[in-house]
Amino acid sequence: MTTIDAARIGTLIRDARKLHGWTQAHLADKIGTSQSAVNRIEKGGQNLSLDTVRRISEALDAELLTLGRSDVMHLRVHGGRELSGAVDIRSSKNAAVALLCASLLNRGRTTLRGVARIAEVDRILEVLRSIGVSAEWTEDGRDLVLQPPATLALDEMDQEAARRTRSILMLLGPLVHDRPTFTLPYAGGCDLGTRTVEPHMLALRHFGVEVRATEEQYHVDVDRDRQADGAIVLVERGDTVTENAILAAARHDGVTTIRNASPNYMVQDLCFFLEDLGVKIEGVGTTTLVVHGVPVIDTDIEYAPSEDPVEAMTFLAAAIVTKSSITIRRVPIEFVEIELAILRTMGFRYDMTAEYMSTNGRTRLVDITTHVSELKAPIDKIHAMPFPGVNIDNLPFFAVIAASAEGGTMIHDWTYDNRAIYLTELTNLGANVRLLDPHRVLVEGPTRWRGAELMCPPALRPAVVVLLGMLAAQGTSVLRNVYMIRRGYEDLADRLTALGAQITVFRDM
Repeated sequence: MTTIDAARIGTLIRDARKLHGWTQAHLADKIGTSQSAVNRIEKGGQNLSLDTVRRISEALDAELLTLGRSDVMHLRVHGGRELSGAVDIRSSKNAAVALLCASLLNRGRTTLRGVARIAEVDRILEVLRSIGVSAEWTEDGRDLVLQPPATLALDEMDQEAARRTRSILMLLGPLVHDRPTFTLPYAGGCDLGTRTVEPHMLALRHFGVEVRATEEQYHVDVDRDRQADGAIVLVERGDTVTENAILAAARHDGVTTIRNASPNYMVQDLCFFLEDLGVKIEGVGTTTLVVHGVPVIDTDIEYAPSEDPVEAMTFLAAAIVTKSSITIRRVPIEFVEIELAILRTMGFRYDMTAEYMSTNGRTRLVDITTHVSELKAPIDKIHAMPFPGVNIDNLPFFAVIAASAEGGTMIHDWTYDNRAIYLTELTNLGANVRLLDPHRVLVEGPTRWRGAELMCPPALRPAVVVLLGMLAAQGTSVLRNVYMIRRGYEDLADRLTALGAQITVFRDM
Protein backbone atom coordinates (compact mmCIF):
# COMPACT_ATOMS: atom_id res chain seq x y z
CA MET A 1 0.00 0.00 0.00
CA THR A 2 1.18 3.54 -0.61
CA THR A 3 2.42 5.92 2.06
CA ILE A 4 -0.77 7.98 1.64
CA ASP A 5 -2.89 4.86 2.13
CA ALA A 6 -0.92 3.89 5.24
CA ALA A 7 -1.25 7.38 6.72
CA ARG A 8 -4.99 7.47 6.01
CA ILE A 9 -5.56 4.02 7.46
CA GLY A 10 -3.46 4.92 10.50
CA THR A 11 -5.63 7.97 11.15
CA LEU A 12 -8.82 5.91 10.89
CA ILE A 13 -7.42 3.32 13.30
CA ARG A 14 -6.35 6.00 15.78
CA ASP A 15 -9.75 7.72 15.70
CA ALA A 16 -11.66 4.45 16.12
CA ARG A 17 -9.39 3.41 19.00
CA LYS A 18 -9.92 6.69 20.83
CA LEU A 19 -13.66 6.50 20.34
CA HIS A 20 -13.59 3.09 22.00
CA GLY A 21 -11.72 4.65 24.92
CA TRP A 22 -8.77 2.31 24.35
CA THR A 23 -5.09 3.00 24.82
CA GLN A 24 -2.57 1.91 22.20
CA ALA A 25 -1.54 -0.84 24.62
CA HIS A 26 -5.14 -2.08 24.85
CA LEU A 27 -5.45 -2.34 21.07
CA ALA A 28 -2.02 -3.98 20.88
CA ASP A 29 -3.17 -6.63 23.34
CA LYS A 30 -6.34 -7.25 21.30
CA ILE A 31 -4.46 -7.86 18.06
CA GLY A 32 -1.41 -9.58 19.52
CA THR A 33 1.29 -7.01 18.87
CA SER A 34 3.25 -4.35 20.75
CA GLN A 35 2.22 -0.83 21.76
CA SER A 36 5.11 0.58 19.72
CA ALA A 37 3.82 -1.23 16.63
CA VAL A 38 0.37 0.29 17.11
CA ASN A 39 2.00 3.71 17.49
CA ARG A 40 3.83 3.24 14.18
CA ILE A 41 0.63 2.00 12.49
CA GLU A 42 -1.30 5.07 13.58
CA LYS A 43 1.46 7.35 12.28
CA GLY A 44 1.47 5.56 8.91
CA GLY A 45 4.98 4.26 9.41
CA GLN A 46 4.31 0.53 9.70
CA ASN A 47 3.98 -1.96 6.86
CA LEU A 48 0.61 -3.66 7.20
CA SER A 49 -0.33 -7.11 6.01
CA LEU A 50 -3.93 -7.80 5.04
CA ASP A 51 -4.21 -10.14 8.02
CA THR A 52 -3.13 -7.38 10.42
CA VAL A 53 -5.61 -4.93 8.96
CA ARG A 54 -8.42 -7.48 9.22
CA ARG A 55 -7.58 -8.17 12.86
CA ILE A 56 -7.56 -4.46 13.68
CA SER A 57 -10.89 -3.95 11.93
CA GLU A 58 -12.44 -6.85 13.85
CA ALA A 59 -10.98 -5.70 17.19
CA LEU A 60 -12.40 -2.20 16.72
CA ASP A 61 -15.75 -3.62 15.52
CA ALA A 62 -15.80 -1.11 12.68
CA GLU A 63 -15.93 -1.68 8.93
CA LEU A 64 -13.34 1.02 8.33
CA LEU A 65 -11.29 -0.93 5.81
CA THR A 66 -12.72 -2.89 2.91
CA LEU A 67 -9.67 -4.86 1.76
CA GLY A 68 -11.30 -5.76 -1.53
CA ARG A 69 -14.19 -7.62 0.03
CA SER A 70 -16.92 -8.17 -2.55
CA ASP A 71 -19.71 -7.69 0.00
CA VAL A 72 -18.69 -4.11 0.88
CA MET A 73 -20.67 -1.40 -0.91
CA HIS A 74 -19.30 1.91 -2.20
CA LEU A 75 -20.95 4.89 -3.90
CA ARG A 76 -19.67 6.80 -6.93
CA VAL A 77 -21.30 10.24 -7.05
CA HIS A 78 -21.32 12.52 -10.10
CA GLY A 79 -22.19 15.75 -8.35
CA GLY A 80 -23.35 19.23 -9.27
CA ARG A 81 -26.72 18.04 -10.56
CA GLU A 82 -30.02 19.74 -9.77
CA LEU A 83 -32.69 17.57 -8.15
CA SER A 84 -36.39 17.56 -9.02
CA GLY A 85 -39.54 15.57 -8.37
CA ALA A 86 -41.03 14.21 -5.15
CA VAL A 87 -40.03 11.76 -2.42
CA ASP A 88 -42.06 10.09 0.32
CA ILE A 89 -40.59 9.95 3.81
CA ARG A 90 -40.54 6.39 5.11
CA SER A 91 -41.03 5.05 8.59
CA SER A 92 -38.66 5.82 11.41
CA LYS A 93 -35.59 3.68 12.04
CA ASN A 94 -35.53 4.60 15.72
CA ALA A 95 -39.21 3.81 16.17
CA ALA A 96 -38.77 0.49 14.37
CA VAL A 97 -36.05 -0.81 16.69
CA ALA A 98 -38.04 0.27 19.77
CA LEU A 99 -41.16 -1.53 18.51
CA LEU A 100 -39.20 -4.66 17.65
CA CYS A 101 -37.93 -4.81 21.22
CA ALA A 102 -41.40 -3.98 22.58
CA SER A 103 -42.89 -6.91 20.67
CA LEU A 104 -41.27 -9.18 23.29
CA LEU A 105 -43.79 -7.84 25.82
CA ASN A 106 -46.65 -9.35 23.83
CA ARG A 107 -47.47 -13.05 23.83
CA GLY A 108 -49.68 -12.51 20.80
CA ARG A 109 -48.81 -11.79 17.19
CA THR A 110 -47.39 -8.35 16.37
CA THR A 111 -47.61 -7.02 12.81
CA LEU A 112 -45.60 -3.88 12.11
CA ARG A 113 -46.63 -2.09 8.92
CA GLY A 114 -44.13 -0.38 6.63
CA VAL A 115 -41.01 -1.16 8.65
CA ALA A 116 -37.79 0.28 7.22
CA ARG A 117 -35.65 -2.39 5.53
CA ILE A 118 -32.32 -1.22 6.94
CA ALA A 119 -29.26 -2.90 8.39
CA GLU A 120 -30.09 -1.79 11.95
CA VAL A 121 -33.45 -3.57 11.72
CA ASP A 122 -31.71 -6.62 10.25
CA ARG A 123 -29.34 -6.79 13.24
CA ILE A 124 -32.20 -6.70 15.75
CA LEU A 125 -34.11 -9.32 13.74
CA GLU A 126 -31.04 -11.58 13.75
CA VAL A 127 -30.95 -11.27 17.53
CA LEU A 128 -34.68 -11.90 17.95
CA ARG A 129 -34.67 -14.91 15.64
CA SER A 130 -31.67 -16.37 17.44
CA ILE A 131 -33.61 -16.40 20.74
CA GLY A 132 -36.63 -18.10 19.18
CA VAL A 133 -38.84 -15.27 17.90
CA SER A 134 -40.60 -15.96 14.62
CA ALA A 135 -40.02 -12.87 12.45
CA GLU A 136 -41.22 -13.01 8.86
CA TRP A 137 -41.65 -10.35 6.19
CA THR A 138 -44.90 -10.38 4.26
CA GLU A 139 -44.84 -11.24 0.55
CA ASP A 140 -44.62 -7.60 -0.50
CA GLY A 141 -41.63 -7.13 1.81
CA ARG A 142 -43.11 -4.11 3.57
CA ASP A 143 -44.65 -5.53 6.75
CA LEU A 144 -43.14 -7.63 9.51
CA VAL A 145 -44.96 -10.31 11.52
CA LEU A 146 -43.49 -11.30 14.91
CA GLN A 147 -44.46 -14.10 17.28
CA PRO A 148 -42.38 -14.81 20.40
CA PRO A 149 -41.98 -18.37 21.70
CA ALA A 150 -43.35 -19.50 25.05
CA THR A 151 -39.81 -19.23 26.43
CA LEU A 152 -37.02 -17.14 24.95
CA ALA A 153 -33.73 -18.97 24.34
CA LEU A 154 -31.43 -16.22 25.60
CA ASP A 155 -28.48 -18.59 25.77
CA GLU A 156 -28.69 -18.95 21.98
CA MET A 157 -28.47 -15.22 21.28
CA ASP A 158 -26.48 -14.22 18.19
CA GLN A 159 -23.61 -12.48 19.96
CA GLU A 160 -22.05 -10.98 16.84
CA ALA A 161 -25.29 -9.35 15.66
CA ALA A 162 -26.02 -8.08 19.17
CA ARG A 163 -22.62 -6.45 19.54
CA ARG A 164 -23.05 -4.54 16.29
CA THR A 165 -26.02 -2.51 17.51
CA ARG A 166 -26.53 -0.21 20.48
CA SER A 167 -30.24 -1.03 20.21
CA ILE A 168 -29.51 -4.23 22.13
CA LEU A 169 -29.80 -2.07 25.25
CA MET A 170 -33.54 -1.82 24.68
CA LEU A 171 -33.92 -5.53 25.35
CA LEU A 172 -33.23 -4.80 29.02
CA GLY A 173 -36.70 -3.36 29.67
CA PRO A 174 -38.72 -6.22 28.10
CA LEU A 175 -36.59 -9.04 29.49
CA VAL A 176 -36.71 -8.03 33.16
CA HIS A 177 -40.31 -9.23 33.41
CA ASP A 178 -39.71 -12.95 32.93
CA ARG A 179 -36.18 -13.74 34.11
CA PRO A 180 -34.49 -13.31 37.48
CA THR A 181 -31.07 -13.18 35.84
CA PHE A 182 -29.66 -12.94 32.31
CA THR A 183 -26.79 -11.48 30.30
CA LEU A 184 -26.64 -9.34 27.16
CA PRO A 185 -23.61 -8.65 24.96
CA TYR A 186 -21.97 -5.25 25.20
CA ALA A 187 -23.66 -2.74 22.87
CA GLY A 188 -22.02 -1.45 19.70
CA GLY A 189 -23.33 0.73 16.86
CA CYS A 190 -21.99 4.14 15.80
CA ASP A 191 -18.61 5.35 17.02
CA LEU A 192 -19.68 8.48 18.88
CA GLY A 193 -17.33 8.53 21.81
CA THR A 194 -18.12 7.45 25.34
CA ARG A 195 -21.85 6.83 25.79
CA THR A 196 -22.53 5.60 29.30
CA VAL A 197 -25.28 3.11 30.15
CA GLU A 198 -25.46 4.41 33.71
CA PRO A 199 -28.79 6.26 33.13
CA HIS A 200 -30.36 2.95 32.05
CA MET A 201 -29.07 1.21 35.16
CA LEU A 202 -30.43 3.93 37.44
CA ALA A 203 -33.86 3.89 35.78
CA LEU A 204 -34.21 0.10 35.92
CA ARG A 205 -33.13 -0.02 39.57
CA HIS A 206 -36.64 1.23 40.39
CA PHE A 207 -37.90 -2.22 39.34
CA GLY A 208 -35.37 -4.16 41.42
CA VAL A 209 -32.98 -4.52 38.49
CA GLU A 210 -29.22 -4.43 38.96
CA VAL A 211 -27.03 -4.23 35.86
CA ARG A 212 -23.29 -4.82 36.02
CA ALA A 213 -21.33 -3.89 32.91
CA THR A 214 -18.14 -5.78 32.16
CA GLU A 215 -15.94 -5.50 29.09
CA GLU A 216 -17.99 -8.04 27.12
CA GLN A 217 -21.37 -8.41 28.86
CA TYR A 218 -24.18 -6.76 30.79
CA HIS A 219 -25.06 -8.98 33.77
CA VAL A 220 -28.65 -8.42 34.88
CA ASP A 221 -30.21 -9.53 38.18
CA VAL A 222 -33.88 -8.87 39.06
CA ASP A 223 -35.09 -8.86 42.67
CA ARG A 224 -38.78 -7.96 42.73
CA ASP A 225 -38.70 -7.64 46.52
CA ARG A 226 -36.43 -4.59 46.14
CA GLN A 227 -38.71 -2.54 43.90
CA ALA A 228 -38.77 1.14 44.85
CA ASP A 229 -41.70 3.41 45.60
CA GLY A 230 -42.19 6.86 44.13
CA ALA A 231 -41.42 8.24 40.70
CA ILE A 232 -38.51 7.43 38.45
CA VAL A 233 -36.53 10.60 37.83
CA LEU A 234 -34.30 10.09 34.83
CA VAL A 235 -30.88 11.70 35.22
CA GLU A 236 -30.69 12.05 31.42
CA ARG A 237 -33.56 12.95 29.11
CA GLY A 238 -32.41 10.38 26.59
CA ASP A 239 -34.59 8.56 24.09
CA THR A 240 -33.41 5.00 24.72
CA VAL A 241 -33.30 5.35 28.51
CA THR A 242 -36.88 6.67 28.45
CA GLU A 243 -37.91 3.76 26.23
CA ASN A 244 -36.25 1.26 28.57
CA ALA A 245 -38.09 2.72 31.55
CA ILE A 246 -41.39 2.56 29.66
CA LEU A 247 -40.74 -1.04 28.56
CA ALA A 248 -39.98 -2.05 32.14
CA ALA A 249 -43.10 -0.24 33.40
CA ALA A 250 -45.43 -1.66 30.73
CA ARG A 251 -45.84 -5.05 32.45
CA HIS A 252 -45.10 -3.88 35.97
CA ASP A 253 -48.10 -4.62 38.18
CA GLY A 254 -48.81 -1.07 39.24
CA VAL A 255 -48.55 2.56 38.22
CA THR A 256 -45.15 4.03 37.36
CA THR A 257 -44.42 7.74 37.02
CA ILE A 258 -41.42 8.67 34.87
CA ARG A 259 -40.14 12.23 35.17
CA ASN A 260 -37.69 14.01 32.86
CA ALA A 261 -38.80 11.63 30.12
CA SER A 262 -37.95 12.27 26.49
CA PRO A 263 -41.06 13.22 24.50
CA ASN A 264 -39.29 12.57 21.18
CA TYR A 265 -40.90 10.94 18.15
CA MET A 266 -39.73 7.35 18.74
CA VAL A 267 -40.83 7.51 22.38
CA GLN A 268 -44.28 8.68 21.31
CA ASP A 269 -44.51 5.85 18.77
CA LEU A 270 -43.63 3.34 21.48
CA CYS A 271 -46.31 4.80 23.75
CA PHE A 272 -48.94 4.67 20.99
CA PHE A 273 -48.05 1.02 20.31
CA LEU A 274 -48.30 0.08 23.98
CA GLU A 275 -51.61 1.90 24.31
CA ASP A 276 -52.95 -0.24 21.46
CA LEU A 277 -51.79 -3.27 23.50
CA GLY A 278 -53.90 -2.09 26.45
CA VAL A 279 -51.26 -0.24 28.50
CA LYS A 280 -52.63 3.10 29.64
CA ILE A 281 -50.05 5.89 29.41
CA GLU A 282 -50.77 9.44 30.51
CA GLY A 283 -48.71 12.43 29.37
CA VAL A 284 -47.54 11.19 25.97
CA GLY A 285 -45.59 14.01 24.33
CA THR A 286 -44.60 15.56 27.67
CA THR A 287 -41.68 15.04 30.05
CA THR A 288 -43.83 13.28 32.66
CA LEU A 289 -45.32 9.89 31.84
CA VAL A 290 -47.65 7.82 34.01
CA VAL A 291 -47.67 4.17 32.93
CA HIS A 292 -50.41 1.83 34.15
CA GLY A 293 -48.79 -1.57 33.76
CA VAL A 294 -50.51 -4.72 32.50
CA PRO A 295 -48.82 -7.87 33.91
CA VAL A 296 -49.90 -10.09 31.01
CA ILE A 297 -50.19 -8.83 27.42
CA ASP A 298 -51.58 -11.34 24.91
CA THR A 299 -53.01 -9.47 21.93
CA ASP A 300 -52.80 -9.77 18.16
CA ILE A 301 -51.94 -6.25 17.02
CA GLU A 302 -51.19 -4.31 13.85
CA TYR A 303 -49.31 -1.03 14.10
CA ALA A 304 -47.65 1.35 11.63
CA PRO A 305 -44.67 3.35 12.97
CA SER A 306 -44.65 7.02 12.03
CA GLU A 307 -42.49 8.73 9.44
CA ASP A 308 -38.84 9.59 10.13
CA PRO A 309 -38.10 13.29 10.82
CA VAL A 310 -34.36 12.72 10.38
CA GLU A 311 -34.95 11.33 6.90
CA ALA A 312 -37.08 14.40 6.20
CA MET A 313 -34.19 16.63 7.30
CA THR A 314 -31.87 14.63 5.05
CA PHE A 315 -33.89 15.46 1.96
CA LEU A 316 -34.33 19.09 3.04
CA ALA A 317 -30.54 19.38 3.28
CA ALA A 318 -30.12 17.63 -0.08
CA ALA A 319 -32.43 20.16 -1.72
CA ILE A 320 -30.63 23.12 -0.12
CA VAL A 321 -27.06 22.13 -0.97
CA THR A 322 -27.92 21.16 -4.58
CA LYS A 323 -30.00 24.34 -5.03
CA SER A 324 -33.04 22.33 -6.01
CA SER A 325 -36.81 22.51 -5.83
CA ILE A 326 -38.30 19.18 -4.72
CA THR A 327 -41.41 18.06 -2.86
CA ILE A 328 -40.90 16.07 0.33
CA ARG A 329 -44.10 14.25 1.25
CA ARG A 330 -45.24 12.83 4.59
CA VAL A 331 -43.01 15.02 6.78
CA PRO A 332 -43.76 14.66 10.54
CA ILE A 333 -43.93 18.39 11.06
CA GLU A 334 -43.99 18.41 14.86
CA PHE A 335 -40.44 17.05 14.87
CA VAL A 336 -38.83 19.39 12.33
CA GLU A 337 -40.54 22.68 13.23
CA ILE A 338 -37.52 24.15 15.04
CA GLU A 339 -35.16 23.14 12.23
CA LEU A 340 -37.44 24.83 9.69
CA ALA A 341 -37.63 27.95 11.88
CA ILE A 342 -33.82 28.20 11.90
CA LEU A 343 -33.67 27.63 8.15
CA ARG A 344 -36.20 30.43 7.62
CA THR A 345 -33.94 32.84 9.50
CA MET A 346 -31.16 31.80 7.11
CA GLY A 347 -33.31 32.65 4.09
CA PHE A 348 -34.68 29.22 3.16
CA ARG A 349 -37.95 29.41 1.23
CA TYR A 350 -40.53 26.64 1.00
CA ASP A 351 -44.25 25.93 0.72
CA MET A 352 -46.12 23.63 3.09
CA THR A 353 -49.50 21.90 2.77
CA ALA A 354 -52.18 21.62 5.41
CA GLU A 355 -51.62 18.92 8.01
CA TYR A 356 -52.93 15.37 7.69
CA MET A 357 -52.56 12.23 9.80
CA SER A 358 -50.03 9.45 9.59
CA THR A 359 -51.24 5.85 9.36
CA ASN A 360 -50.84 5.54 13.13
CA GLY A 361 -53.62 8.11 13.52
CA ARG A 362 -51.60 10.34 15.87
CA THR A 363 -48.61 11.87 14.07
CA ARG A 364 -49.22 15.08 12.09
CA LEU A 365 -47.80 15.14 8.56
CA VAL A 366 -47.30 17.79 5.86
CA ASP A 367 -45.81 17.96 2.37
CA ILE A 368 -43.01 20.50 1.86
CA THR A 369 -41.92 21.94 -1.49
CA THR A 370 -38.47 23.54 -1.36
CA HIS A 371 -37.38 26.55 -3.41
CA VAL A 372 -33.89 27.54 -4.51
CA SER A 373 -32.69 29.93 -1.81
CA GLU A 374 -29.65 32.07 -1.08
CA LEU A 375 -28.78 31.35 2.54
CA LYS A 376 -26.94 33.47 5.08
CA ALA A 377 -25.35 32.22 8.29
CA PRO A 378 -27.55 32.55 11.39
CA ILE A 379 -26.63 35.11 14.04
CA ASP A 380 -26.54 32.57 16.85
CA LYS A 381 -24.83 29.20 17.08
CA ILE A 382 -26.85 26.11 16.22
CA HIS A 383 -27.06 23.44 18.88
CA ALA A 384 -29.26 20.45 19.60
CA MET A 385 -31.62 20.11 22.54
CA PRO A 386 -34.01 17.39 23.72
CA PHE A 387 -37.36 17.60 21.93
CA PRO A 388 -38.84 20.08 21.11
CA GLY A 389 -35.41 21.56 20.34
CA VAL A 390 -33.28 20.85 17.28
CA ASN A 391 -33.15 17.08 17.01
CA ILE A 392 -29.78 15.67 18.07
CA ASP A 393 -29.66 13.56 14.90
CA ASN A 394 -30.57 16.54 12.70
CA LEU A 395 -27.78 18.79 13.97
CA PRO A 396 -25.02 17.42 11.66
CA PHE A 397 -27.02 18.39 8.57
CA PHE A 398 -26.60 22.03 9.50
CA ALA A 399 -22.85 21.64 8.81
CA VAL A 400 -23.34 20.96 5.11
CA ILE A 401 -26.14 23.54 4.96
CA ALA A 402 -23.94 26.16 6.67
CA ALA A 403 -21.17 25.40 4.20
CA SER A 404 -23.60 26.45 1.46
CA ALA A 405 -24.56 29.68 3.25
CA GLU A 406 -22.75 33.01 3.27
CA GLY A 407 -20.88 33.73 6.50
CA GLY A 408 -19.70 31.84 9.56
CA THR A 409 -21.86 29.39 11.51
CA MET A 410 -20.88 27.78 14.79
CA ILE A 411 -22.33 24.31 15.38
CA HIS A 412 -22.19 23.01 18.92
CA ASP A 413 -22.63 19.21 19.18
CA TRP A 414 -22.52 18.91 22.97
CA THR A 415 -24.25 15.53 23.09
CA TYR A 416 -21.49 13.27 21.79
CA ASP A 417 -17.84 13.37 22.65
CA ASN A 418 -16.42 13.16 19.14
CA ARG A 419 -19.13 13.36 16.48
CA ALA A 420 -18.20 16.92 15.52
CA ILE A 421 -14.77 15.66 14.44
CA TYR A 422 -16.32 13.78 11.53
CA LEU A 423 -17.92 16.96 10.18
CA THR A 424 -14.42 18.15 9.27
CA GLU A 425 -14.44 15.51 6.51
CA LEU A 426 -16.32 18.15 4.51
CA THR A 427 -13.01 20.00 4.16
CA ASN A 428 -11.92 17.27 1.74
CA LEU A 429 -14.80 18.40 -0.48
CA GLY A 430 -13.76 22.05 -0.38
CA ALA A 431 -15.67 23.26 2.68
CA ASN A 432 -14.09 25.44 5.34
CA VAL A 433 -14.89 23.56 8.55
CA ARG A 434 -12.66 24.33 11.51
CA LEU A 435 -12.71 22.14 14.61
CA LEU A 436 -12.65 24.37 17.69
CA ASP A 437 -12.84 21.51 20.19
CA PRO A 438 -14.35 18.00 20.20
CA HIS A 439 -17.84 19.51 20.41
CA ARG A 440 -17.74 22.64 18.23
CA VAL A 441 -17.02 23.43 14.61
CA LEU A 442 -16.99 26.76 12.81
CA VAL A 443 -18.25 26.54 9.23
CA GLU A 444 -17.42 29.38 6.80
CA GLY A 445 -19.40 29.59 3.58
CA PRO A 446 -20.22 29.64 0.82
CA THR A 447 -18.27 26.66 -0.50
CA ARG A 448 -16.84 25.92 -3.89
CA TRP A 449 -17.42 22.20 -3.66
CA ARG A 450 -15.02 19.76 -5.31
CA GLY A 451 -15.09 15.99 -5.70
CA ALA A 452 -12.97 13.63 -3.62
CA GLU A 453 -12.58 9.98 -2.69
CA LEU A 454 -13.29 9.40 0.99
CA MET A 455 -13.83 6.61 3.47
CA CYS A 456 -17.30 6.72 4.99
CA PRO A 457 -17.18 8.13 8.55
CA PRO A 458 -18.07 5.53 11.22
CA ALA A 459 -21.05 7.55 12.48
CA LEU A 460 -24.39 7.53 10.67
CA ARG A 461 -25.41 11.18 10.31
CA PRO A 462 -21.92 12.57 9.51
CA ALA A 463 -21.65 9.83 6.89
CA VAL A 464 -24.80 11.11 5.16
CA VAL A 465 -23.58 14.70 5.51
CA VAL A 466 -20.48 13.75 3.51
CA LEU A 467 -22.67 12.12 0.85
CA LEU A 468 -24.73 15.32 0.58
CA GLY A 469 -21.55 17.35 0.15
CA MET A 470 -20.62 15.04 -2.72
CA LEU A 471 -24.01 15.72 -4.35
CA ALA A 472 -23.14 19.44 -4.33
CA ALA A 473 -19.59 18.97 -5.61
CA GLN A 474 -18.81 19.28 -9.32
CA GLY A 475 -17.11 16.22 -10.72
CA THR A 476 -16.87 12.67 -9.45
CA SER A 477 -16.59 11.62 -5.82
CA VAL A 478 -16.33 8.16 -4.24
CA LEU A 479 -17.62 7.28 -0.79
CA ARG A 480 -16.17 3.96 0.31
CA ASN A 481 -17.79 1.39 2.58
CA VAL A 482 -21.26 2.84 3.12
CA TYR A 483 -22.46 0.17 5.59
CA MET A 484 -22.95 2.93 8.15
CA ILE A 485 -25.47 4.67 5.88
CA ARG A 486 -27.25 1.38 5.22
CA ARG A 487 -27.66 0.99 8.97
CA GLY A 488 -30.11 3.87 9.10
CA TYR A 489 -31.46 4.56 5.59
CA GLU A 490 -33.48 2.44 3.20
CA ASP A 491 -32.39 2.72 -0.44
CA LEU A 492 -31.08 6.26 0.06
CA ALA A 493 -28.87 6.22 -3.05
CA ASP A 494 -31.73 4.90 -5.21
CA ARG A 495 -34.16 7.50 -3.88
CA LEU A 496 -31.72 10.35 -4.47
CA THR A 497 -31.13 8.98 -7.98
CA ALA A 498 -34.89 9.03 -8.59
CA LEU A 499 -34.74 12.77 -7.83
CA GLY A 500 -32.04 13.31 -10.43
CA ALA A 501 -28.81 12.61 -8.56
CA GLN A 502 -26.25 10.46 -10.37
CA ILE A 503 -25.10 7.83 -7.89
CA THR A 504 -23.68 4.46 -8.82
CA VAL A 505 -23.39 1.61 -6.33
CA PHE A 506 -20.34 -0.59 -6.81
CA ARG A 507 -18.37 -3.27 -4.98
CA ASP A 508 -14.76 -4.38 -5.02
CA MET A 509 -13.94 -7.23 -7.34
